[in-house]
Amino acid sequence: MSRNFELLQQIGKEHDIFSSAAPAPAVEPEMPVETPGAAVSAVSAESATAPIALEKAGIEEVVTLVQRVFLLPGGQSPHVVVFAGTEGGNGCSWICARTAEALAAQVTGSVCLVDANLRAPGLHHQFDIPNHNGLSDALLRNEPMPAFVTALGRRNLSLVSCGGSAEAAQSLLTSNRMRSRLRELRSMFDYVLVDTSAMNASNDAIVLGAVSDGAILVLKANSSRKETARNALRDFQTANVRIFGAVLNQRTFPIPEAIYNKL
Repeated sequence: MSRNFELLQQIGKEHDIFSSAAPAPAVEPEMPVETPGAAVSAVSAESATAPIALEKAGIEEVVTLVQRVFLLPGGQSPHVVVFAGTEGGNGCSWICARTAEALAAQVTGSVCLVDANLRAPGLHHQFDIPNHNGLSDALLRNEPMPAFVTALGRRNLSLVSCGGSAEAAQSLLTSNRMRSRLRELRSMFDYVLVDTSAMNASNDAIVLGAVSDGAILVLKANSSRKETARNALRDFQTANVRIFGAVLNQRTFPIPEAIYNKL
């Protein structure tokens, strides 16, 4: 599978996916994925819904995403961002983790990942560390937030894993307790990236997005439906959550036979 990043905005597909002006057909087609490439363009503050389409790719495309979203001039950059998948299994945790790594490599400030996907935690797998003493434990206990933060390989990159009390803490994820913990993290770190559960499983991403600076929506090529993407965008907008981009993940490209035969 070939994996790289591109902006739907660049290939002219954002209107097809997000616009609700044109009536949808009775049977919604799958996400359009026919155009290859790795073109990346800016997401302006005035065009908060302009979708960024990403695929798993080389670090250079992740770096470009970071520059377009997190390193804007003039103090416009967000510092607490929610990553939300429209459905499970679309690589949201992978996107969130790689973005945090690239961001930590480009800034001198501190970056913290937070696994708020208590239903299907995955960030600890991305860094091959144990999933204990994390966010769910912080929601149930009174120790200061630093007690639940794990330093990762890079000096300015840390992780708050899901923790070992996910089931018990599930109801607290959208509570004032969670808002308080998020404020603590905002005061401790320069950037906080929050991985949330899929939007078709809960409204966690909406609630957490409303108390963050905004959200990045993750879609899966050949799986996420146009109407699902539109509904997710509408839910965020209804809750006044700023959308920094939409990530189209896991787009596949056929390898030309002439090249394939040489492999």
